[in-house]
Amino acid sequence: MFTGIIETTGEVIRARHTGGNLDLEIRSAVSATLKPGQSVSHNGVCLTVTEIQAGCHRVTLVDESLKRTSFLKLKEGSLVNLERAMPANGRLDGHIVQGHVDTVARCTKKMVKDGSTLFYFSHPHGNDFITVQKGSVCVDGVSLTVVDATPDSFSVALIPYTLEHTSFSRLNEGDEVNLEFDIIGKYVRRLAQN
Repeated sequence: MFTGIIETTGEVIRARHTGGNLDLEIRSAVSATLKPGQSVSHNGVCLTVTEIQAGCHRVTLVDESLKRTSFLKLKEGSLVNLERAMPANGRLDGHIVQGHVDTVARCTKKMVKDGSTLFYFSHPHGNDFITVQKGSVCVDGVSLTVVDATPDSFSVALIPYTLEHTSFSRLNEGDEVNLEFDIIGKYVRRLAQN
C-alpha cells in the first residue's frame, strides 16, 4: 500500500523491450536502499524491484501494465515519481493508494494562477472512474485533491513544492499520465449499484 506522497523522482537510464515486457533501469536517491523483490510505486504503478546495481534499480512491466499505463511513452531521460511502500506503523499522509492504475488521462490545460499551478485532465468515461470535488485522486503516483470534476475530466491545483519535487515539473498539455481513482469511492459505487 502507498499514500501518494512522493519521496523522490528517478531518471530513466535505460528502457528496453524484451518480448512483450518493458525493462526499465532507473537512477534515484533511493535506488541503493532498495532490495530485489521490494514493491515500489513508479508513477503510481506498483512494480517489483528486480535488481540493484551502481545506484540504479531495475523493474519490469508486463503487457497488462503497459496496456493500462503511460509507460510506453517513457524514454531515456524521463522522470518518474517514486514512493516506497508504506510501513505498517507509518502515517497515512496522502490517501490509500494501491499502485493499480485504472486508466490513462491526458493533460488538457496547464495554468499558473496566484502561486499555484492548475492542471486539467480528461479521461475515458467509466463506472469506476469517479472523481468528486475535494476528493482524492492519484495522478502519476501523486496524491492530489480534486478541484473540479465531471464524469470524464477533473482539475487539480499544485503548490510550488509539489511541482518542484515531482515529474509535474515537466508535464505539459497533451502529455499522458497514469490515474488511480479513490478505492473507497470505487467500493461505494459498487455497493450502491447492487
